[in-house]
Amino acid sequence: MSVELTAADLLETVLPVVDDLSRDMPEHERYGRLLASVRRLFGSDASALLKLVGETLVPMAVDGLSEDTLGRRFHVSEHPRLAALLANPDPTRFPANSQLPDPYDGLVLGHDTRLHVHDCMGCTLTVAARPWGLLTIDALDAGRFSDQDVQLLRAFSSVASAAVSAAERMRQLAQDAERAQFNAESYRVAADDTTARSLLGRSPAFKRMQAELGAVGGSELTVLIKGETGVGKELVAKALHAASSRAGKPMISINCAALPESLVESELFGHVRGAFSGATGDRRGKFELADQGTLFLDEVGELPLSVQAKLLRVMQSGQLQRVGSDREHHVDVRIIAASNRDLAQEVRDGRFRADFYHRISVYPLQVPPLRERGHDILLISGYFLEENRRRLGLSALRLSADAQTALVAYPWPGNVRELEHLIARSSLRALASRPTRPRILSLEPGDLDLPGERRQIDEPPPEPVSQPPGESLRDTLAAVERRLIQEALDRHGNNWAAAARSLGLDRANLARSARRLGLRS
Repeated sequence: MSVELTAADLLETVLPVVDDLSRDMPEHERYGRLLASVRRLFGSDASALLKLVGETLVPMAVDGLSEDTLGRRFHVSEHPRLAALLANPDPTRFPANSQLPDPYDGLVLGHDTRLHVHDCMGCTLTVAARPWGLLTIDALDAGRFSDQDVQLLRAFSSVASAAVSAAERMRQLAQDAERAQFNAESYRVAADDTTARSLLGRSPAFKRMQAELGAVGGSELTVLIKGETGVGKELVAKALHAASSRAGKPMISINCAALPESLVESELFGHVRGAFSGATGDRRGKFELADQGTLFLDEVGELPLSVQAKLLRVMQSGQLQRVGSDREHHVDVRIIAASNRDLAQEVRDGRFRADFYHRISVYPLQVPPLRERGHDILLISGYFLEENRRRLGLSALRLSADAQTALVAYPWPGNVRELEHLIARSSLRALASRPTRPRILSLEPGDLDLPGERRQIDEPPPEPVSQPPGESLRDTLAAVERRLIQEALDRHGNNWAAAARSLGLDRANLARSARRLGLRS
């Protein structure tokens, strides 16, 4: 297509990209304008800008591809086409009959019946003489691109490299400004960490949280991360640690809800030999392990009142004593706490210490629920789809347009954790239901089997409670109590703390009831 361009057309397409180099604009806008020029120049169906982070290619912008592409992480070793592009300093055009799988098969928008990319080319982009990433250009029709397009791409790649270089320079200036603001000696941004799961989103709610995270991350303030179960509070805690001057030191996490009350102090403060039955040697606690770094107290609302008082002393003075010892140890630890409970209400109800609450909530940070994040659902789905594609050994795993609509419309009471499990379960179920193993597995709404739909269609109304003939009232009440506790445990994956909250019980009281009813030994 591009061979028909006149010199005037070429200038009209490329000059806006060149003009953008001197302008300060958001990264996503700069990249979006760059890909829009690619579409006009090459007549492509889809294009993408991928940044190389370690051995992984991270989509920074896409044009003509499904939204969930932005959430995917392409490991170079698993995608031979992308590896071939990176290995060649010059632009590469793959033949239409190439047997190398295309990472974008099934992801081109508006072509649900035509899933395979048939013409593909791309090039490596460089910044400061080093590979920055890739520009990929795709078409669904064989022969869409020509040798002249490859030559044109060689010239255009210099402009594209300059555009990403400008974006990197703007990002560095922003980071330098934040570092100066907080006087952080070593500042690191978590957004580029693809070795582990990272925060993904573009919605206004996510951006508000991200702005707060960036503001408080470089400080030494104690942060209380608030949000519903499954929203990703631990990921936020890791991002706060990575953005701090303590990033090079350990971050130690402890799930307060999973600790037996008798062992909480030992886990936090350590113990000495002989402190209690089974203490056969000295042991450092989480505070000492996190010295100079960060201690993340997940489900902090589950801590007993007595332990809260001792934690408060350590946070105020930095001094702690191991269980069974009179010797004091000094620690320098930043505390990040998280809870899905309303701790202010817990204070009013006398179940949480007011002084400890004020100490851990110096900066409260709210993580928005998934249902308030709009199309972020598709970005996060893309991440989980790519994980499951790899796990199941598929060439491509995608969502149909109707499946995407269904995911966005669902209220997600279990948030990101529920989405992760649903994608994994649906992928496996869909694969098992196909008569032959497909090259591209497309998930339809029926494959997703969203819980809300199943409740409306399949679940019978709850059975009325009645007393069986010949059974005492005590036995009937015990049976009902046993059923309600078991249902709560099933809903919360045998998490006793969460089940207790849903039943309005203290965790210790729930445990006693469960033992009485034979549900727990």
